Amino acid sequence: MRTVRGSRSAAFKAKAALAAAQEKQTLGELARRFGVHPAQLATWKKQLLEGAATLFADRRRKRSQEQTDVEALYGQIGRLTMELDWLKKKSGQLDDSG
Repeated sequence: MRTVRGSRSAAFKAKAALAAAQEKQTLGELARRFGVHPAQLATWKKQLLEGAATLFADRRRKRSQEQTDVEALYGQIGRLTMELDWLKKKSGQLDDSG
């Protein structure tokens, strides 16, 4: 009998990976319990362990950097708008004098 491949929810993957990271059971036992291949379980465990540090990253620093970038872009928009207005004014004067 053929098994049908299905996508698993993020919550399911997290639960299985956490159980694998606890190492109270072997990957084979956990694979049978969760109904997935042991290699897949090992992959989820690796992703969990590698990505765990990002859960506790300081997001304030990132927001501060993004805010600085936005302010710089607004400043550049303002300068370009003023330059465009000046160029329109100067081109209008050239048309009138010609």
